[in-house]
Amino acid sequence: MNAFNLIQIAWRALLRNKLRAFLTMLGIIIGVAAVITMVAIGQGSKQSIQQSIASMGSNMITVRPNSNVAAGARLDATSVQTLTLADVTALQKQAHFVNAVSPGISTKGQTINGSQNWPTTIQGVSPEYLDIREWPLKDGIAFSDDDVNAAAKVCLIGQTVASNLFPGGESPVGKIIRFNAVPFKVIGLLSVKGENAFGQDQDDIVIAPYTTVMKRILSTIYLQNIYAAAVDENSADQAVDEMSQILRASHRLRSTDQDDFQVRSQAELLNTFSSTSQLLTVLLTAIAGISLVIGGIGIMNIMYVSVTERTKEIGLRMSIGARGIDILLQFLLEALLISITGGIIGVILGVTAAKLVTIFLTWPTLVSESSILLSFLVCAVTGIFFGYYPAQKASRLDPIEALRYE
Repeated sequence: MNAFNLIQIAWRALLRNKLRAFLTMLGIIIGVAAVITMVAIGQGSKQSIQQSIASMGSNMITVRPNSNVAAGARLDATSVQTLTLADVTALQKQAHFVNAVSPGISTKGQTINGSQNWPTTIQGVSPEYLDIREWPLKDGIAFSDDDVNAAAKVCLIGQTVASNLFPGGESPVGKIIRFNAVPFKVIGLLSVKGENAFGQDQDDIVIAPYTTVMKRILSTIYLQNIYAAAVDENSADQAVDEMSQILRASHRLRSTDQDDFQVRSQAELLNTFSSTSQLLTVLLTAIAGISLVIGGIGIMNIMYVSVTERTKEIGLRMSIGARGIDILLQFLLEALLISITGGIIGVILGVTAAKLVTIFLTWPTLVSESSILLSFLVCAVTGIFFGYYPAQKASRLDPIEALRYE
């Protein structure tokens, strides 16, 4: 008997009990739909995180003070003052895997334009900061080294600050705003950055020369951050190691001393988030996969019932020449058809559910071809695995005993 005839017989057998066949494949449908949806949510989240981190500057490396011990007391990292402009100079002169370095110091305050005001953060940096963050201007110009040397009261503002201080839509470039009573001339409007990986609005910011922030606002000689850009993404790890060695030498740390700074690349941040996202995806997919196992057990149960109900039919077919292998393939195909049909319906429901999650919950989702192919493969394996034993039982029936079966 050829494969086409076997498929026809198996399909007709399923159509004789449509409701039972549908209820049998319900577990497969739910399992596949859940797997497709969970994987789509996981991959969508991973892609969103990658884009968010890339928006912070794909090659960016950040140096922050580390927690330290003073007089026997461990100090919080935010209260430690270890980074200075001398460190920036050392990195600019000695680091070979870094092509841009910028000091970083920031504080929060109130920005005012006439009757409009908005609480935000002012970030003191050098002109290289925009290159490090891969952040172009939408309007105006960036400040220069001359502005840094003169501690000029000029600034760039983000879209959120602009929309709150200039609600009428007028261009802020050339206007005077005040930050904590210090007047700044707006010389540039930053392009939209959106939220970062931590959910912070990157457009809610005022950027000014670091000398202006250090001298005119905070009156300090210490930095809170140092920003740098690796030559390329492949050099990020080498750049981190090189910067650590330079800073240890600059801080005159002994070999046994703990680093009083932290150097972190975007790749480390990406790996941390990706590992967490991957773990959650695997966990959710494993939970959803339980439905597939339950669906497979349902197929096995129904196939055993079907073999029992059709014992006489099996005996009749064997008596007119059907071989054991033909009977085995027939019931195996029935189990496979139930599983594959359930898989197709499950994929359709899973893709639909993923789209609904994006529309109604605004969660990013990504349905990949690999997850669909994997679902079909799992369905096929489930159908064969759970359908084999009932099919084998049917193929080993004695024709005479089968014909006598009541």
